[in-house]
Amino acid sequence: MKNRLLITLAAGVTIAAFAFAQQATTKTETIKVGKTPANSGKLMYNNYCAPCHGTDGKGVGPVAGSLKQAPTDLTVLAKNNGGKYPEAHMVATLQFGTESKAASHGTASMPVWGPILGNMDQGSPQDKQLRISNLSRYIETLQVK
Repeated sequence: MKNRLLITLAAGVTIAAFAFAQQATTKTETIKVGKTPANSGKLMYNNYCAPCHGTDGKGVGPVAGSLKQAPTDLTVLAKNNGGKYPEAHMVATLQFGTESKAASHGTASMPVWGPILGNMDQGSPQDKQLRISNLSRYIETLQVK
């Protein structure tokens, strides 16, 4: 009887230890960003996109490992589109989100910065479009040749 109790207790402690260890390894990444000028696609990319997609656009940024799905390799967008950069698709993705329901961010919001892009300049539609256009143009410069 005493042995059963000890075995049961040991099993309970082991299960609790594994559960605690799993909770302790779950990590949330926090990215600090500041306001960027609407005319600099590169600065916006480095602030908002590079943490996930990497400064080179290959999808290996410092927080990529924390995402549910690996970020897209932005350098092959043109290659995967018959050699033409899919500007309209990129603009739509930046403005409205992804088509994927299993987006890296946990929702279809892409970027997670979507609302921020629109609110940085008091929500002016022209400024939001300028930001999205300049960001898309910068991403176009990352394409492999």
